[in-house]
Amino acid sequence: MARIKRSNTLRKRHKRVLKQAKGYFGSKHLLYKTAHEQVMHSLKYAYIARKQNKRNFRKLWIARINAAARMHDLSYSKLMHGLKLANVNVNRKMLSEIAISDPDSFAKICETAKSKLN
Repeated sequence: MARIKRSNTLRKRHKRVLKQAKGYFGSKHLLYKTAHEQVMHSLKYAYIARKQNKRNFRKLWIARINAAARMHDLSYSKLMHGLKLANVNVNRKMLSEIAISDPDSFAKICETAKSKLN
């Protein structure tokens, strides 16, 4: 059986990991073993953060809608229930943008929700 030398593949693998670890503190960007550990953790954190990002933005939109709705004597849940009864299909992202950029339109939306609640 012929002997296989791994120098090229090993060097490629090491260089790829060290390139990903560029900018890390201390030996984490210099030594392969520590760099590999940190890159694996970083990729895991990035995967988790992509999921958390969606949650965080939804929480932010809900907080903005709630703050704007309370100016019109409505709670967030009452507003959303009234909009559902009125068959107004606007997602939370757009509702929060309307609440910030166009308060007059948001006031009309709140009036629609209030009329359906009563």
